[in-house]
Amino acid sequence: MLRLTAWRVARMVPLLFLVSIGAFGLVYLIPGDPASAIAGQDADPAQVAAIRSQLGLDKPVWEQYWHWISGLAQGRFGTSLYDQTSVVSSIQERFPVTLSLTVAALVVALAIGIPVGILAATHRGTVLDRAITALSTVGIAMPAFWLGLLLIIGFSLKLNVLPAVGYVPWTTDPGGWLEHITLPAVTLGLAAAAELARHTRSALSETLQQDYIRTARMIGIRSHKVNLKHALKNAGAPILTIFSFQVSFLLGGSLVVEQIFNLPGLGSFAISAVGQKDLPVIQAVVMVTALIVMGVNLLTDIAYGYLNPRVRAT
Repeated sequence: MLRLTAWRVARMVPLLFLVSIGAFGLVYLIPGDPASAIAGQDADPAQVAAIRSQLGLDKPVWEQYWHWISGLAQGRFGTSLYDQTSVVSSIQERFPVTLSLTVAALVVALAIGIPVGILAATHRGTVLDRAITALSTVGIAMPAFWLGLLLIIGFSLKLNVLPAVGYVPWTTDPGGWLEHITLPAVTLGLAAAAELARHTRSALSETLQQDYIRTARMIGIRSHKVNLKHALKNAGAPILTIFSFQVSFLLGGSLVVEQIFNLPGLGSFAISAVGQKDLPVIQAVVMVTALIVMGVNLLTDIAYGYLNPRVRAT
């Protein structure tokens, strides 16, 4: 297992390098000039050129990349082009919001998706199974912004039981945090729950048809023990794959959900930076997101080793 982990970590290094090239290069495709935006509409070309020189945007692209990647290797993401604040401090301030939203959405997805998928698999071919499959399809297809608006109208405007916008840190007020994070987490987590339910149903249904499961039932082992201890563990690999994919999906979905519920997280931070073409901020958010996704994939590989001993031998 240690060799497997070391090999996976080593493979992350060239991948991060490729991500850094993409993050640095793609932002230059965004229309607009940050120096012109900072100088204002009435600025003359000399003022724009001076700002561009001050920000280092007049240097060759490869030199700008080398300066940026050198700072990145030392844990420095630079400063915002607009307010000159440290990008690291801004991310440290906003990251807990996105993290808490993502974790809460994952809890919603797991609490709903896995049990519902198990229920559908153990009642395969019944009306219940068909109803769960249909609802899962609707949940996957439902746009997050539309569901979020429906939840705001129902629970905030009509029932007035949950706040529609805003955020309260967990460390300040756990109860207030739970109230403010519930609707965003449900909005973000339901689509992931539907995806998990569908794949759990598919993987578990296939496993339940195997001969060793039939044998276990024939010798008198209780159905719930067969389903949960034997079948679900052996069906865990594809479910785990979908779960790891959902983390990336939830991080991307947070861009929309944070805008709907006015949450001061990385998603709203990134959208604002794209509108201003704040290059250091965009690049930093992309790199942090990539690190999170790679970390989740690493944990997934380690979990594979636990579920399948053959993986540990590779």
